Amino acid sequence: MTGKSRKTVQVIILLAILMLGVYAIVTVVMGKEGVPKEGDQVPGFKLLGSDGAVHTLDDFDGQAKVINFWGTYCEPCVREMPALQEQWLKWKDQGVEVIGINVGEDKMTVENFAQKMGVEFPVLMDPNRDAVSDFRVGPMPTTFFVDSSGRIHHIRIGQLDLETLDKQIEQLVNGS
Repeated sequence: MTGKSRKTVQVIILLAILMLGVYAIVTVVMGKEGVPKEGDQVPGFKLLGSDGAVHTLDDFDGQAKVINFWGTYCEPCVREMPALQEQWLKWKDQGVEVIGINVGEDKMTVENFAQKMGVEFPVLMDPNRDAVSDFRVGPMPTTFFVDSSGRIHHIRIGQLDLETLDKQIEQLVNGS
């Protein structure tokens, strides 16, 4: 092997080692470890609500929860709001709480949107994306269906329609 081809092989090996190192670091820092999945205990949160009070997950103990991450800038999020409101009205007296967690927007924007859309369920604000980080939310909308003991029953990424939402909540309530 000539000196030039040996150097090329060494550079290729070095680049491969560097790429593996970067991959390992990214996987540990941002990878699948700690990503909530079905059957896991739901992560907690401490967020300001549109009602002006600070809310934690403990505020909803003993209730099944539909935790929906959304933003007014997200068209699918906006389209699913009426279905979330309708299901909250249907299920709220049966031990189910719908919790909307707005991602990255200010209180006035969130309040104006909720008023315009007729949203009455609890809306919490995550301006610094702390809950997004803890829940490892990527695309929005993302919805966590959580049973009354705090275990994740189902995770849905993408827009929910009324029928799908109703079926998921019914399964959550019936434990199936």
